[in-house]
Amino acid sequence: MFKCNTVWNKLAPLARASSSLCLQNARKSVLRHGRRLDMVQKAQMSSGPTGGENTLYYVLVGATFLGAGVYTYRTLSGDKERYKERIIEIASRPKQEPQATEAVAEVVAESKEAADPEPASAAVPLEPTAAHLDVPEHAPYLLIGGGTASFAAARSIRARDPGARVLIVTEESEHPYMRPPLSKELWFSDDPKVTETLHFKQWNGKERSIYFQPPSFYISPADLAKVENGGVAVLTGRKVVHMDVRENKVKLSDGAEISYEKCLIATGGVPRNLQVIERAGQEVKKRTTLFRKIEDFRSLEKISREVKSITIIGGGFLGSELACAMGRRSADPGLEVIQMFPEKGNMGKVLPEYLSNWTTEKVRKEGVNVIPDALVKNVSYKNDQLEIKLKDGRVVKTDHIVAAVGLEPSVELAKSGGLEVDSDFGGYRVNAELQARSNIWVAGDAACFYDIRLGRRRVEHHDHAVVSGRLAGENMTGANKPYWHQSMFWSDLGPDVGYEAIGIVDSSLPTVGVFAKATAKDTPKAATEQSGTGIRSESETEEVAGAFKAGTAAPPPPIQQKEDYGKGVIFYLRDKVVVGIVLWNVFNRMPIARKIIKDGEEHTDLNEVAKLFNIHED
Repeated sequence: MFKCNTVWNKLAPLARASSSLCLQNARKSVLRHGRRLDMVQKAQMSSGPTGGENTLYYVLVGATFLGAGVYTYRTLSGDKERYKERIIEIASRPKQEPQATEAVAEVVAESKEAADPEPASAAVPLEPTAAHLDVPEHAPYLLIGGGTASFAAARSIRARDPGARVLIVTEESEHPYMRPPLSKELWFSDDPKVTETLHFKQWNGKERSIYFQPPSFYISPADLAKVENGGVAVLTGRKVVHMDVRENKVKLSDGAEISYEKCLIATGGVPRNLQVIERAGQEVKKRTTLFRKIEDFRSLEKISREVKSITIIGGGFLGSELACAMGRRSADPGLEVIQMFPEKGNMGKVLPEYLSNWTTEKVRKEGVNVIPDALVKNVSYKNDQLEIKLKDGRVVKTDHIVAAVGLEPSVELAKSGGLEVDSDFGGYRVNAELQARSNIWVAGDAACFYDIRLGRRRVEHHDHAVVSGRLAGENMTGANKPYWHQSMFWSDLGPDVGYEAIGIVDSSLPTVGVFAKATAKDTPKAATEQSGTGIRSESETEEVAGAFKAGTAAPPPPIQQKEDYGKGVIFYLRDKVVVGIVLWNVFNRMPIARKIIKDGEEHTDLNEVAKLFNIHED
C-alpha cells in the first residue's frame, strides 16, 4: 500500500497536466472557429485542423504514461536493490544478533510507519542494566535538582509527612550544599585542605561545613522503597532529560525511567558566558572559569596559586565578592587580581552612583586593580597569555579569566513537560502556589512567580531558594499556601563591609539614602557573632518586625558625600512607593524592611522611616 501511494503521488501531477492540455486545446479550437466543438461528429476527427490537434494530444498523453511507467519501474527496481544491499550490509556486521535483528526490523518498519504508525508506548521496554540498579523505579516525591531549593523542599515534605519517600536527582556528584560560601568565607580559610574538607570559619570564628547534612543523613536510592519510615535519597551524577507528564514519569540521561506522584523542578541555572569568549577558541575557553559549583571553587583556588594574574569580568555580586576575596589573599603568592566591568563602579546596577563609587574604592583597597567602563571587544591567546582587547583600545594581559556575568535559568524540560517559560524574565511560570501544572511545582532560581506587590519576578538568591523550596514542599503535601514572601539577599565584601537587600533594587530607580557613622558592631563579622550564623537568611522570621522600635535619640547631621558611608538605609522608589531597600552595614533588621514593602504606602519623610532601623544608635 505504501508503494502504491508513492507511485500515485508521482503520477497524479502528470495526469493533471495532460488533462489541462486537453482543455486548453479545446478552448483554442473554439476561439479559432467561433463555434462549439461537436465531439459527436467522429468523421471530422480523422481530417482537418481539429483532428491534427487531437492526434497531438494522444501522442503527448501516451508519451507521458510511457515515461511514467518507465520511471515507476526504475524506482521500484532501485528500491528493491537498495533493500537487498541494506540486508547484506546488516548481515555482514559483527555477530551481535539482538542488534542485527532490531536493525532488520527497523528497515521493515520504515515502510509501514506512514500507513500504520504505532504509539511510542508500544515499544518493548529495555531490561535494567547494572548502571540502573541503584535507580528506583518509583519515587512518591521526586525533586529534580540538588541545590538549596530541593533540600528545603525535602525537609519540608518530611516535616509534614514523616513517612515520605523523597528522591533528589542531581547532575552534580555532590550532596546538597549551600553556594554562598563558595565566593565568601571559603576564600578566607587558613586551612590548606579547605578544598577537600569544604569546612570554613564564619566571621564569628565558628566552623561549619558547606553541606547541609552529612552523608549519613541520606538513605541509598536503591533502598528508598524498602526503608520502613521512608527518608531522603540523593541520586548523584544523573540528569533528567525528558518528562512525560501524562504518565507521571521522567527519563534520565542514562536511559533509566522513574515514575512519580509529585514532582518539584529546582534545576537552578547555568552561568552565562561572554560571546567573545565563546568565539575565541579552545585555548581561551580552557583558561576561562564560569563560577557556580564546588568543582569550580576547587579549580579556581588551585589556579590562583599557580598563575600570576587573574582577571574577573563582571561587577555584580559574584564578581565583586570574588575580587575582594582573591585580592585580600593576593599579597602572599604575588597574584595580580584585575576586575573589569562596563558600569562606572562596582555594583553599578544595584547601588546608587555615589555608593557604587565608594564600593569601588573599597575593593581597590583590598588589592584589586579595578577597571570600570570596560567593554570587552575580543579575547585571544598569544605568547602563553590571554589578551583582552577593550572597545576603547585598551589591552589587558592576564593568565586566567573568571566570567561572572549572570545566570541563565535551566528550562530544558519545558518542551517535553509542556511547561510555560516567561519571555521577559526567563524561568518556568508558576501560579501563586508555585505550581506549573498538575503535580509539578517549581522553586528557586528557575521559578518565575507573581509578586502581589512588585509584579512578576524571578529571583536568584539563597533566601528565595530556601523559602520557595520550603513552600513548594508544603504544597506538595497538600498545604495549598500562596507565596507572598519578600525574599532578601546579602553580599559581603570581606568581614568589614556588607549589606542586605530586599525587593527591587535597581540603580535606575530614584533612591533616598540615610546614613550614620558606623561603630565596631556594624560589620558582617559582628552580625554573625550576634546571629550565630553567616547564612543570615536562615534565622529570620516575620514576627521579629514587631520587636524593633524607632530610636528616640536625635539623628546627627546627615553625612556628606565625601565622608565614609559607614552604615545606612537606601530606599528605592517607584511611583513614590518604596519597592526596594538596601541596608548598608545594618544587620538583623530585614523584617522591618519587609514590612515596609509589604504595606506599600507612600512616605513623605523617609528620614523618619529610617529611624525604624535604629541606625543612629551608638
